[in-house]
Amino acid sequence: MLLRLPTSVTEAQECLAEGAVPIGGATLVWATWQRDGFPERAVSLRGVPEATVVEADSLGGAVVLHRVDDRVPEVLRRAAASVGTGAVRRTATVGGNIVGSTLRCLLPAALVLDARPTVLAQDRAYETDLAELLAKRHVLLGLRWRTPLASGYHKEPAEAGGPPPLAVATAVREGPGGERELRVAVREGYDVVGGAAPCEEGADQALDALARTDVGALPAAARDVVRGQVRDVLAGLTGR
Repeated sequence: MLLRLPTSVTEAQECLAEGAVPIGGATLVWATWQRDGFPERAVSLRGVPEATVVEADSLGGAVVLHRVDDRVPEVLRRAAASVGTGAVRRTATVGGNIVGSTLRCLLPAALVLDARPTVLAQDRAYETDLAELLAKRHVLLGLRWRTPLASGYHKEPAEAGGPPPLAVATAVREGPGGERELRVAVREGYDVVGGAAPCEEGADQALDALARTDVGALPAAARDVVRGQVRDVLAGLTGR
């Protein structure tokens, strides 16, 4: 297998046009390749600056998870820190987790931030939404979002190799008129559902509004976790 390491978006596009298979840390595909055979060409974006940025409002798709630190919102940092073992986080990438994994631990965090992905095609790089990114399994160049007022992430403990544990992401964002909106995304099993609600009048109002979204259809135990997370995040906004 020939691994290409481009240093620009243009070079990366050329690699894709030549049929190179995009990989990050290859944590999700290595066993499959060992069983079925390795591709002739592969390409990693770890040398492309746009794919390795870690900033307050953006995160590159080739960033390995252990580099996702307090420069980004808490919800993303804690989601990344919850993935696998330290060895996995030193290899697995943001793009691999969101696009290549069935677990997608970072997806709820990206959803509550209303993150906009920039994806890489053979002929261009362009901004799209998370729905298209997942449906078409694009190569993720990076994510960008507006910094939230507050955020949080909780993943239930689980045994390795078992079913995906419940994960709840929350964020409060300020609208153009100064109004505050609470966003919640929940991974329950392999599915991710979400909802949004005004939160100017506190947690009770927000939870009542969330009950009328897809979040309200979750099992009772999951709704209990959501309630706790919503109250914690909104309590942290007191006085702000």
